[in-house]
Amino acid sequence: MYQEMFMNPKKTPEEPSLIQSYVGLFKSKLGLHANLDIEGSIDSHRSLICASLDELRCHFTWELVIEDVDMPDLEVRITETEFLDNIERFRMHNLLAYVRHLKGQHDEALQSLREAEALVQREQLGRRSLVTWGNCAWVHYHRGSLDEAQIYLDKVKNVCQEFSSPYRMKCPEIDCEEGWALLKCGKTYYKRALGCFAKALEVDPENPEYNTGYAVVAYRRDYDGTSLEPLRKAVSLKPEDPYIKVLLALKLQDLGKTDEAEKHIEEILPIISSQTYLFGYVGKFYCRKGFVEEALNLLERALQTKPFSTNLHFQIGICYKTRLIQIKKATNMKPIGEDRERADQCIHSAICHFKKTLELKPTYEIAYVNLAEMYSEIGQFREAEDNFQKALNMSNLEDHMQQEIHLRYGNFQQFRKKSEDTAITHYLKGLKIEVTSHSRDKLLKALEKLAKRRIDQNVHVLESLSLLGFVYRLKGDTSEAMSCYEKALRLTGAVNTEF
Repeated sequence: MYQEMFMNPKKTPEEPSLIQSYVGLFKSKLGLHANLDIEGSIDSHRSLICASLDELRCHFTWELVIEDVDMPDLEVRITETEFLDNIERFRMHNLLAYVRHLKGQHDEALQSLREAEALVQREQLGRRSLVTWGNCAWVHYHRGSLDEAQIYLDKVKNVCQEFSSPYRMKCPEIDCEEGWALLKCGKTYYKRALGCFAKALEVDPENPEYNTGYAVVAYRRDYDGTSLEPLRKAVSLKPEDPYIKVLLALKLQDLGKTDEAEKHIEEILPIISSQTYLFGYVGKFYCRKGFVEEALNLLERALQTKPFSTNLHFQIGICYKTRLIQIKKATNMKPIGEDRERADQCIHSAICHFKKTLELKPTYEIAYVNLAEMYSEIGQFREAEDNFQKALNMSNLEDHMQQEIHLRYGNFQQFRKKSEDTAITHYLKGLKIEVTSHSRDKLLKALEKLAKRRIDQNVHVLESLSLLGFVYRLKGDTSEAMSCYEKALRLTGAVNTEF
């Protein structure tokens, strides 16, 4: 709804009244008669402004489509950001102005842009000012202030006049700003964001800010360790930045390089006491490590200052889920007495935080999966099924996320519902998505283990041999795959073209 109403200048709601007011103004001040084509002159003027606006490089021309359902979460993440420096503050004021514009809050949008302009003047942010001026021109246009819009267009033109386009400049600073805006607006923009930072790095390959941006996006998109080297380079260029260092620590932890990861965490711990935005990342590190109490302490402290943080609620839910797993393992998967009470408390707390996560961000697909798994722990299979289906039916999911959802729904069907056929169906659906990821490896292992067990138990042997051959083929083990297919062929007792 917001995009329809406010993004297209030719569909501006204020347009008819705007034209009428300008007609009246020109007639009264110039004494023009009604038969003069004032409307035509204004239309021509608007058309020129529209064409100029489209040439600008700013949030309004970067195709940032934000769904209504995601708007509250994005605005919270922007307003709760702890600005570490003036460039970051400048960046967030611009993005907040765009979000407020989409909500129809033009006066509030202008206030955010005034704060961005003040930073431009005070900090001498150079070419980045073009982004703010472009945003100002667009907001004034949508408010019906054509003269004000033209003033900001002229500001941009004065800077860009030496280039081929009077309103557009190719420069790494603006590539960088576009990259950060895309990054902040969510995972659907990560690929484009990476391209923006890569373009900036072509001009200045050793720039710390461009390398940091590239590394952050690479980390967000990384499912096989490819972000490690960009993160290392970013840290080497900006070793005082705790944010990029904690991301490096998390990636090292992912890859099993625990000693190096610990070293980076130890380096940032003394300096993060006043930077609660980092608590979520460090808490995530400790939770993965199994230090749940330490993780919860950091996350709860951060939540006191950011009570509407989607990520913090999600991470706290993960902590309680991790504690539940620890209790179950310590009791041979059968907690009783006090252990059972502690386990139930963990489940209840995890459910509360996952539900809060989804209240704040209804499109958080993996939160539905975790919520479903917690419901399955207490035998509430209908609630579990409902939440799995919400995740499975989401559109525009990334390939690796689809794999993860099929894997965990398959596990639910196999181990909770005892429906191996449905589990196999979803393991296969996940494997048909041809992208390398940890989830794909787990899908292969799950299907291989299930097929072998069914063969050993003489259950649907022909089908199970076929599945096992399929697994070996995907793993690149041609000889084992052939062996399985040959055994299956012999069981058919006749020539079978499939095998």
